[in-house]
Amino acid sequence: MEKIVDIMESIAHEKGLNKENVKDVVVKSLLNTAKKVYGDEYEYEVIIDDKTKNLKLFQKVVVVEDSDERAKEDKENHMPLSKAKEIDPEIEVGDELTYELPLDNLGRTASAVLQRELEFHIQRLLEDKIFEKYQKKVGTIISGTVVRVDFEENTFIEIDEVRAVLPRKNRIKGESFKVGNVVKSVIRKVYIDANKGMIVELSRTTPKFLEKLLELEVPEIKDGNVEVKGVARIPGERAKVALVSHHPNIDPVGATVGTRGVRIMAVSSELKNENIDCIEYSSIPEIYITKALSPAIVSSVKIDGKKAIVTLPSDQKSKAIGKSGINIRLASMLTGYEIELIEREGVTLGDNNTQEQSKSGDINALKSLFGE
Repeated sequence: MEKIVDIMESIAHEKGLNKENVKDVVVKSLLNTAKKVYGDEYEYEVIIDDKTKNLKLFQKVVVVEDSDERAKEDKENHMPLSKAKEIDPEIEVGDELTYELPLDNLGRTASAVLQRELEFHIQRLLEDKIFEKYQKKVGTIISGTVVRVDFEENTFIEIDEVRAVLPRKNRIKGESFKVGNVVKSVIRKVYIDANKGMIVELSRTTPKFLEKLLELEVPEIKDGNVEVKGVARIPGERAKVALVSHHPNIDPVGATVGTRGVRIMAVSSELKNENIDCIEYSSIPEIYITKALSPAIVSSVKIDGKKAIVTLPSDQKSKAIGKSGINIRLASMLTGYEIELIEREGVTLGDNNTQEQSKSGDINALKSLFGE
């Protein structure tokens, strides 16, 4: 069956598949074809000689005692020892003999079966390859063209060889797309659905999407001089990004915001004008929480397990909480601490003493470490 063997390498090259995987598919397809043509009650073996490129199909026969009933009832799969010794004098009970089955005379029906088997298994190989490719891309940003929007407002986007889906729940509130629109998103997950096959799910609402947009827009983040340590988002409304510099001459916040805010505005525009606060990350929880609560200015932070007790002037409480609680929610999401606010009664930033104490959130937070 040289014809099938000859096309193995061309299939592998044309489809970008591993040669050994294609070889396994050919063997599996031929075995399945033999079972359908000769009967699935028999045992078969396929041998491929890589040097001669010949492919041969064998039927296996087990050697049994002459008195074994299987030698009479199942002659196709079992052979009595006495008969087997005529072929090989050294053969013993339990050994296997193989008979070559002619492939060239299988007929048109068998050839059609073999072709269907090959096509089916090659397609599975291609799907597995695509699945692995996109599994490795989870968390990366992509750009594709909208090809369909269904009645549930799920948006289907064509990316190279796959049609990915951006579910309505993964869209920023108020967004809508039409066929032909070019959309950026991040690959959220790749999985197999029993009915629909491989699903590539996209998202524009995850913190990872904002992080990847910043990487595209800010060279210092892309080259590793500035690192995004954390992102918290309420999609379409507001986000907080914690940044750290790995270069002494680079201000992480300034580099990310850009001259006159041009970089952060470009990212915000892609996110339906989401308001993005950039803060400098600190490994000291008290300082980190102080920065995360900006624009509010706090007096002190005390850590109790995963809870942060924040003391602040009464006129700063509304700023710390933010509209509909959005500021404190984002600060909590970003830092990982539950935040409790305590007002300093009778003290506001209008008081001279408080003004002096509140010039720097960093200084106040550091003082809190020493029991202020």
